Amino acid sequence: MASRCQRGQGGQLITVLARWEYNPTSASTVGTLRRQLNLSPSIAELVAKAGFVDCDEARRFLHPRLSEVSNPFEIPNLEKAAHRICQAIDQGQRIVICGDYDVDGVTSTALLVDILQKFNTYPKFIVPLRSEEGYGLSRKAAERALDCGDKADLFIALDCGTNSLEEAKYILSCGCDLIIVDHHQTKEPLPDGVLLVNPHVFGESESEALNFCTVGLVFKLAHGILKLKRNRNEARAFEITLRDYLDFVSMGTIADLVPLTNENRIFTRIGLKTLSQTKRKGLSSLMNVSGMTARHGVRPVDISFKLGPRINASGRLADASLAVELLLSEDPSYCMETSLKLDSFNRERQEIEKAIVEEAMRQVEAYQSDSYGIVVYGDDWHPGVVGIVASRLSRAYDRPCIVLGKEGDLGKGSGRSVEGVNLVEVLQDFSDELESWGGHPMAVGVSVSIDRVENLRSFFDQSVKKFTETHTYEKTINVSTYLKLEEASPEFMDEVSLLQPFGQQNPEPVFATKRVVFKQRPKVFKENHFRFNLTDQNGRLINGVAWKMAHRIPEINTPVDIAYRLAWNSFGRQKILQIELIDWRCAQ
Repeated sequence: MASRCQRGQGGQLITVLARWEYNPTSASTVGTLRRQLNLSPSIAELVAKAGFVDCDEARRFLHPRLSEVSNPFEIPNLEKAAHRICQAIDQGQRIVICGDYDVDGVTSTALLVDILQKFNTYPKFIVPLRSEEGYGLSRKAAERALDCGDKADLFIALDCGTNSLEEAKYILSCGCDLIIVDHHQTKEPLPDGVLLVNPHVFGESESEALNFCTVGLVFKLAHGILKLKRNRNEARAFEITLRDYLDFVSMGTIADLVPLTNENRIFTRIGLKTLSQTKRKGLSSLMNVSGMTARHGVRPVDISFKLGPRINASGRLADASLAVELLLSEDPSYCMETSLKLDSFNRERQEIEKAIVEEAMRQVEAYQSDSYGIVVYGDDWHPGVVGIVASRLSRAYDRPCIVLGKEGDLGKGSGRSVEGVNLVEVLQDFSDELESWGGHPMAVGVSVSIDRVENLRSFFDQSVKKFTETHTYEKTINVSTYLKLEEASPEFMDEVSLLQPFGQQNPEPVFATKRVVFKQRPKVFKENHFRFNLTDQNGRLINGVAWKMAHRIPEINTPVDIAYRLAWNSFGRQKILQIELIDWRCAQ
């Protein structure tokens, strides 16, 4: 049964019912995969739906190996960059590293610094101070990085710099060579003399390297450095195990939301296992402070909601170099002290965020309760949290939102959308009025003169209204495969784990089961959610939870179809299989 999401008063989306889509796969393909790879029929179907019909390719997907990664020198300019860094190591030159302040930038910096230290080379590293030096490789950040007494010979920018034309000229004018390793799009060419490792600038349109975030590129650069030094039979190069650095790579790759396919899949699959067994004292402390139980394995969600926010908080509110120092430190007391500090920053960030959300909601209720698109602004709103606030507002009001803080004469901030509304199209006709903007359909960054904020507010409301009136949107749940409840077992979850990690371009499967009966009324908790128990045909009890669905509780003793994900609910030394309900409908 299908029904579309309709617009209510004020433009918010009201979901009546979602349409369930299930596209069965060729039975012969599923049968071949099941027999050749010794899989259950359901897992074989999921593998086929992931696009793997060849058994050898499917086997590589299910059992990724680090030995299958490509030659790092296939990435344009990477071999030149590796040679220049080896030259700096061999000649004892001074190296300065400037990394960005998000998880990708922090892990990139930590990885390269650690590799260089293994060769008794100790670079100076900085991370831009967000509130004082702005975003990326700014002139102020470059000046601070080069303020190191003796002249620096090599400057390496990580996860920033591709669009820093004037800053690159300045660094070169200081008599310093410049390597930039980045994955952002370019707006104008950099000056001659800059060694740029960026597949988006020099790579082929179909290149796998286009999917790497910066820490993935830095890992390939480290591979290149070791390759050159091993070719020269340097003993120290054979003592370094690249696999040990995949914990950093998995963190940056997952946090930066790049596709978890091909080599990124190899990096994150092995890296998450490395992370769960980490010997790095800094990571162990941060995981402990974050409330993680590594013995049950580290999941992408742990990086997204536990490790990542604490690393990001240092860059939003203080100095992200603290996070780099934590990842590199071997001092247990320093690691615990710094982990607690990052946790404190994260709680401070949450308090700032909470206060801004409350103030923004007061603005919405007072002036924009009936608006189709929301724009709110505050003189004293911290620029480090406006994106998070925009996400919370868009979810709370189910409408696209732009949240702006003050930076000089500009209102700068972020916009977040809801399913079915393309922010790029919505803002296109106002682009000439904006100082700068960019992003993708669900999230944008915006900069506008403060005296034009009201114009943006009026335009955004009308543009969202026009968009929703001319575009239809139907919420769809794509069912991966149908299961019987008896199939949802720990043994089945072992097979599901072969498909992990889930993320961009490798979505977590959605299962469905027909004619399920809730024999006991679910229990509501925290007003918005409910817990429930189901019994399979063998009398086994399965626990379940439904997030933000307390307004839609199934009738007891009435057959319903359910769509859900399967997950382990871990606590202490135990983990229990749990259904996470996505949707339900009357039995078809």
